[in-house]
Amino acid sequence: MFHSRNHIRPGRALALLLVPALALLPGNTRAALGLKEAVRIALDKDPAIAASLASATEHRENAVADGQLPDPKLKTGLYNLPLDDLDIEREPTTQLRFGIEQTFPRGDTLRYSRKRSESLAGVEEANAAAVTLQTVREVRRHFLELYYQEQAAEIVARTRKLFAQLVDITRAHYASGRVSQQDVLSASLELARLDDRATRIDTAADESRAALGKWLKEAAEQPLADGFPDLPSPPARAAIEAKLPEHPEMHAETARVNAMQQAIRIAREQYKPGWSAGLEYRKRFGEDPNGEDRSDMMAAMLSVELPLFIGKRQDRRLAASIAGVEAAELRRDDKLRELRRMLATDYADWQRLGERITLYETQLLREAGANANASLHAYQSGVTEFTTLMRARITELDVRLGELRIRVDRARAQANLLYLAGDRP
Repeated sequence: MFHSRNHIRPGRALALLLVPALALLPGNTRAALGLKEAVRIALDKDPAIAASLASATEHRENAVADGQLPDPKLKTGLYNLPLDDLDIEREPTTQLRFGIEQTFPRGDTLRYSRKRSESLAGVEEANAAAVTLQTVREVRRHFLELYYQEQAAEIVARTRKLFAQLVDITRAHYASGRVSQQDVLSASLELARLDDRATRIDTAADESRAALGKWLKEAAEQPLADGFPDLPSPPARAAIEAKLPEHPEMHAETARVNAMQQAIRIAREQYKPGWSAGLEYRKRFGEDPNGEDRSDMMAAMLSVELPLFIGKRQDRRLAASIAGVEAAELRRDDKLRELRRMLATDYADWQRLGERITLYETQLLREAGANANASLHAYQSGVTEFTTLMRARITELDVRLGELRIRVDRARAQANLLYLAGDRP
């Protein structure tokens, strides 16, 4: 970035001194950063995408576990042991039991639990795709904003050089008595105001680099590539709107609805009885009166849960699940409405800003430059006052910055449209 102002911040001055030396070191050449490269770096290093994919893996693994029967229970115990002498052979009812019991959840609870976890995995996978689109959009927007600030700084620097020359001319004219002291003060004031504007632009550029640093880290400090950042052309509005229901954000909401619907099915299965079955081996000690060893025994058991009092449990669970599905569906509908609102807003901005760019390129830029040149010639000829010349130069500066601002804002609206269209590099 070219700076023609007299004052340079110490940190920037040190950087300018170090850049030539660093450029001579192997591996330290800092290539210009283009928009496509910035997006690539951001997608490679974005932890939010990796976090969503890890959450999806978590739910996939849980889905496998949720579809399995509970672990069987191993049971053992010593029964009917007399407490007076603890003799395990005296009483015929004393037994050492070994058993195993398996529980079977109600109805198809396991199948629906597995499907619910799979749907939650789908939510996270869709979130990962949505975060990818969001990262691309935000990097594009911040990159464009940084481009604007750097280009604006160059425009202001060139204008300041002209204003500095006007200050020198005005002082010379004042020394010869051709202008008043007020003209000299006005020129100095406008020069100081340009310096203030340049400082504010530098601050905004630093903020934009810091914002890019969230995704690019040290790459955000690279100089930007020459030329206006190139973006793909957005599809027609009707085409984008037709694809909005397939947007990753909508996929996430739909998967969330599916997960809640599985919760309804699980709640309905709780009206069915649950089962548990078990087998026991019962070891007996001592002898029968005839002198033979007491025979061992076996037991087979079946337990059934009886959902008799469902008013405050099953009914409530089912009602809660139904309400959850309704809420998820309403959120999905609201998300689609929000995406359509964003499309209407951004497409209108993109179109109207395009019309304004045409106006600037065909009329305003040319007329502002011609007006500034005419004012300069008139001032040099003594036909017009200095304030008129300054206003003409300030107007030209504002028009040039305005044209740059509109081009960047239109590109930012274009980045929003590409996000809605699901464009992923």
